[in-house]
This record gives sequence, structure tokens and C-alpha cells, in this order.
Amino acid sequence: MEHEQTIPEQRKEAESAPEPGTPDAAAAAPRRRGTRTVLLIAGAVVLGVLAGTITGYAIQYDREPTPLAPLAQQVIEIPDPLAPIDSTTLRSINANRWVKTDDDLTKLLLDAPGNAKAGMSGTESPDAFAADWYKAPGQGLTFQTRHGVRRIAARSWSENDRDFFTVRLFQYRDRSGASGYQSDHSYMSGKEYAGNEGKDFPGVPAQFGHMWIDSKSTQEPGYHPVRSARVIARRGDMVMEIKYENNRGDVDEDRLVDVAKRQWERL
Repeated sequence: MEHEQTIPEQRKEAESAPEPGTPDAAAAAPRRRGTRTVLLIAGAVVLGVLAGTITGYAIQYDREPTPLAPLAQQVIEIPDPLAPIDSTTLRSINANRWVKTDDDLTKLLLDAPGNAKAGMSGTESPDAFAADWYKAPGQGLTFQTRHGVRRIAARSWSENDRDFFTVRLFQYRDRSGASGYQSDHSYMSGKEYAGNEGKDFPGVPAQFGHMWIDSKSTQEPGYHPVRSARVIARRGDMVMEIKYENNRGDVDEDRLVDVAKRQWERL
């Protein structure tokens, strides 16, 4: 009985199946996946790129090297080396690597005017400078040492017993040290100093030079009124600082700028 009941059901399924080749049969057939086609295309792309790269290298390898453009100065004149003698110095040996800031720093100081009364002139040790310049010499010396001060040179003079100039040159191990000392003068705007923000030093970019003129003079009993001005400018690892005082309370700005510009041109 079970066999007879099963056969009719199978016949019904066979009868309900669509005939081959009919639209219904095409719709009922499962789709074939395109994986093989994708892999073939990807492989062809990789082979094409690889073949193009190899061909490019092969062509470039067979080509002659492209010559560089000619130099503007074909021959650089270099002095012939000389045998050392009794007068040979470190500078003469390293003449081609020597710059003027490696020489005696005092040679870069501006000369005092002919009609001026000369004051101190020469090199100055960092501790002597700190003792003369800073209210707290120990902290000042630490500041200079931290920024890598190498050498300090100074020259001072007075004109007509009224105008007093002091020019100092500082050389540091690198530009960051010089920049550190230059940027440390923000205190000049305080009342006990210039009392103002100052102004740009003519002819020098604002980030490398500045000048201050005291807003008012100071006077102690029994003395003339004193008014000060200052210029500070940096070039490379060098800093120049010019202090100008007038003991009549009258600062000549044009004179200060003239002195500062001539010192700047020597750096």
C-alpha cells in the first residue's frame, strides 16, 4: 500500500515540473556564478602591470644616462695648500672654512668716534657681565650659560660728557641661544625700565631687531636727569646690544639709530 501511495505523489511532481527549453524551465534553472571570470580578469590585470613595469625598466636600462645641466661656475678657485712655516696659525690652515665671527670678536665692535672719550674696550667674561648687568648676577649667569654663550665683547665711550654709549656683542653656540637672549627683553615695557613696548629698529626685520626709548627720565637728588634708550638685534648666532644714556634727559633718537646701524653693518 505504501508503494502504491508513493508513486502517485512522485508522478505529480514530475507532471508539475516545466518542460525543458520552455521559459519556465529557464527561470527555474539556478544561476551560474562568475567567480572564474573575475579571477581570469584579475590575473590578466596583474600580468599586464607586471609586464609593463619590466618593459619600462628594460627600456630605461638600455638608455644612456641623461647629463645634468652645466654649473654656472665651472671651476671653483681654491688656494693651493702651503707648507706650514713659523707664522702658520690655525686661521691660515683653515682659511677656506673661516668666517669673520670666528676671529677676535672685538674687531667687529664699532670704533668710538674721534672726538669721543673712550671707556672700556675688550672681551668680557660671562660672570663679569652678569655681575655688572643683572640684579641677580647668579641667575643672570645661569641664564647665559643655559643659552650657550661663547664670547662677549664690549666697548664704551662718551660724547660731550652728556651722551654715553655701551656696545656689546654676544656670540652663542647656535642661533637658538642668540634668539633666546634677544627674546628675553619683554621686561623692557615695565615702568622701571623703558615703560613702553618700543618700536621696530629701522632696516632690520621685526623679529630680529627692536629699540626702546624711556618714556620719561629719572633723577636723583644732586644729579642731572638721566634718560636711556636701547637697541638689540640678532644676526645668526650673534646679538648686538647698544645702551645709550643722556644725562640731560634728552635722547637723540637719530644718533642712536645711526650708531646701531653702523654696528649692524659690521656683523
